[in-house]
Amino acid sequence: MNPFGRVTPTSAQEQAALAWLCLLHDQPSSGDQLTFSHWLQADPAHAEAYAQAQVLWELSEGPARTLTDEEAFVLQGYLNAMNSSRRNNVRRWSGALAVAACLSLMIGFGAGWQPSRWVDDLGADYVSAPGQIKTVTLADQSQVTLDADSAIAVDFSRGERHVQLRRGAGFFSVTHTDDPFVVEAEKGQARVLGTQFEVRLQAHGARVTVLSGRVGVTADKNAEPQILTAGQQVAYGEGSAEKLHGVDSEAQLAWRQGWLNYYKATLAEVVQDLQRYYPGRIVLLNDELAARRVSGSFPSKDPQAVLSSLQGVLGFEQTKVMEHLIILR
Repeated sequence: MNPFGRVTPTSAQEQAALAWLCLLHDQPSSGDQLTFSHWLQADPAHAEAYAQAQVLWELSEGPARTLTDEEAFVLQGYLNAMNSSRRNNVRRWSGALAVAACLSLMIGFGAGWQPSRWVDDLGADYVSAPGQIKTVTLADQSQVTLDADSAIAVDFSRGERHVQLRRGAGFFSVTHTDDPFVVEAEKGQARVLGTQFEVRLQAHGARVTVLSGRVGVTADKNAEPQILTAGQQVAYGEGSAEKLHGVDSEAQLAWRQGWLNYYKATLAEVVQDLQRYYPGRIVLLNDELAARRVSGSFPSKDPQAVLSSLQGVLGFEQTKVMEHLIILR
């Protein structure tokens, strides 16, 4: 305990503490250790910041390792594609160093630096930030409303109006012309002339929901299309599609008005949606908790309030760490 009493570290001191935590778990030299000792003694806030970083390490090691493994894989793929001589550097993100590096990314930069999002955005024409719902008008006067944290690439040069959904979800209001309008998501497509529909990426594929008109959906380019009309939905992934079924499309598409509606959805699905509106990370640790069912209507603009409401019903623990990480268990 320091003689000055408890102190509150600044964000810069928290960042420095995380950097030291990373270094000290990666075979530091004797010079590094001496420099760290001097830094620790220079200000009581440094010791407090380092203590907080150690607590964070213990609390978040499992999810942080998983997140970093995922992001290191994305970065490695991008570096391979660019034929970069530095591509092997990503492999160093393993073990304890992986945890520290991931924590630094999650806490220091919130949602601002996440490799998977950055690679998606690099090839996108339109992007929405976490928490932002954004409507854009395309060259043919069709409109696309992007859900929070979404990205699309647009190409009208190949005899068809082609849109690639790179991340998240988009609601399409398509102007009728002689050229087909095609939305590609994963390996499947939704093809229309004029209609209103949503395409949403999921863990292993995509889901299409039609508000009006007709949409032909294929799980891959060689499959026969399923024809969806108003109030119908179909999901596909890994080359195969589920059977289409009826839904309340207005309720499912209420995110455009700032509402998230669920009927017997898993908590994992709800958290995945809330993640798009939260400027950081939400990590769900308990598999049994993740599988619990949720029904209700929630405002998307305040993910923290939604989690607090669900906490009262489901009884899970919620820990917020340094403003950018929420852990549910």
